[in-house]
Amino acid sequence: MKKLKMFALILFAITATNINAQTEEERDLIADAEKAKASLVAANEKITDFFDSSYGYVIFPNVGKGGLIIGGASGNGILYQGGKSVGTVNLKKLNVGLQAGGQSVIEAIFFENETSFNEFKSDNYEFDAGVSAVVLKSGKALKAKYEDGVAVFALPKAGLMADVTVGGQRFEYEAFETDSEK
Repeated sequence: MKKLKMFALILFAITATNINAQTEEERDLIADAEKAKASLVAANEKITDFFDSSYGYVIFPNVGKGGLIIGGASGNGILYQGGKSVGTVNLKKLNVGLQAGGQSVIEAIFFENETSFNEFKSDNYEFDAGVSAVVLKSGKALKAKYEDGVAVFALPKAGLMADVTVGGQRFEYEAFETDSEK
């Protein structure tokens, strides 16, 4: 019964948020983001407090990270405001330093207020070098809090890499086109 409710919730969320998406690629990304959201909640249901109370959030369903001395990360996500999808976000990171391996993670970034949300939407937003993500683990207390209006969570999907920092990540936001802009 619990799985049926979760499936119904995901199906409703996908249908409800697809209204703003303009292309098939964007609709597919929204569907992936909604599945990723369900995975985040399944990993630690306390994250629903962030989904419910944040001004907005972005979900990257698949951030690929890899490196051997020189490394990088990339992914595409959906930005939400008031629970509704408002646009796409591209994530990129390039770094040099002690690192080895590869990893795929779900990344969620929450914005505490309108100011932090609007700063993120500005051109070429970038995390400071010291920013780290809270790694979600099942059954563990979620003691994360906002820093400078932002909270970041990661849920490993596959791979092994000794790095959960998100510092240096750059983001490019693109709003969905409205019917009047077509």
